[in-house]
Amino acid sequence: MNWKQLISNKRFGLECLHETRKEDRTEFQRDYDRLIFSAPFRRLQNKTQVFPLPGSIFVHNRLTHSLEVSCVGRSLGNEVASRLLQLHPELRDSHLQEIGSIISAACLAHDLGNPPFGHSGEKAIGTYFSEGKGMGLKNLLSDAEWCDLTHFEGNANAFRLLTHQFEGRRPGGFVMTYSTLASIVKYPFSSQLAGTKQKFGFFLSEEKDFIKIAKELGMIRLSKENEPTRYARHPLVYLVEAADDICYQMMDIEDAYKLKILTFEKTKELYLGFFDQTRQEHILKICRMVQDSNEQIAYLRSSAIGALIQACTETFIAHEQEILNGTFKDTLIRQTPTDIRQAYQRCSDTAMKKIYCSKDVVDIELAGYQVITTLIDLMIDAVRHPEKAYSQLLINRVSSQYQIQADTLYEKIQAVLDYISGMTDVYALDLYRKINGNSLPAV
Repeated sequence: MNWKQLISNKRFGLECLHETRKEDRTEFQRDYDRLIFSAPFRRLQNKTQVFPLPGSIFVHNRLTHSLEVSCVGRSLGNEVASRLLQLHPELRDSHLQEIGSIISAACLAHDLGNPPFGHSGEKAIGTYFSEGKGMGLKNLLSDAEWCDLTHFEGNANAFRLLTHQFEGRRPGGFVMTYSTLASIVKYPFSSQLAGTKQKFGFFLSEEKDFIKIAKELGMIRLSKENEPTRYARHPLVYLVEAADDICYQMMDIEDAYKLKILTFEKTKELYLGFFDQTRQEHILKICRMVQDSNEQIAYLRSSAIGALIQACTETFIAHEQEILNGTFKDTLIRQTPTDIRQAYQRCSDTAMKKIYCSKDVVDIELAGYQVITTLIDLMIDAVRHPEKAYSQLLINRVSSQYQIQADTLYEKIQAVLDYISGMTDVYALDLYRKINGNSLPAV
């Protein structure tokens, strides 16, 4: 792959339209602005990140997480662009210097496809078809369609949301640039290759769209024409992934401290683990100048994030050729120097033992399963049997932008999942209560 082709400001859905704009914003900055002002992005403010919402102590939701990832991604992108331009001065007239803007926009978009109730929402949708009542639909769908449903993935759903042409009335989705779209596809292969990790990058319905983007950007195809589609990652995916990994791990530790799941001393120990003795002493000296313990933890956290940004930048530059050849198979964090990698692993191990298994987190997973599987079951029955009176009541709640009257069962199910995955936690819970007769509109 080559950088000149990989960084393209062509817009998906507006390929034939060449506009001359009298403004200072680049096309990639316009991607960022479109996302910020979009309804799906606003809805992230009421979607669970890890801890239940709302609470007496403010913790991260999907929106604050996405904004933080975008900031870290911009820093990573700018650092990498500066280093690459030093190595490749012949690329100064290309869009390479705009990598920071591309990563920043892609980071904003990376969680747009996630359903309510955090990662448990994804699991609830997949297991409805693989273990629940949805199993009865298997014989009515193709093998590829069935794989999409049983491996439902928020990343693939984000790509669908950003490219899908609702009812064919307008150009696809957000009309984003090709490079921004490619940068969010963390797993550039179809659901038939999802394997035990249950990960993939695009649904069957958007497969041709992804292939079109990949060909335009010169991404390396790893599968033969008669095999399930698989490509090498777009290089900028590694930076989006690193920004996400840095933020969720570092911010989850801080949230756990605020919720008293982790002690001050344990939290401080985890953050200081990213530095040698000399640097630790300097950081602690600054911390002692601040009285508030929350502010001390915030400074330690920001210092750790800075160390990870620097380490990931160095790793990306060191492995640039492998990344461009499509042979780099790891995450950037797992290839950072040993001390950084081990410090990150200690944070990850602590999160698994103390945070993700905490009662509040498990409780929201249980609730999420019940709410989402109930809504899916009722809505799929409604679109399959629209002649029923109760089905009509449910269908009348659905916005016309969702293609619930599509021609095929697969498309109808996708429309249901579009509708449900777009809900906020509160909206999904409210609808669940009303359907079950536990709540009525205020009179």
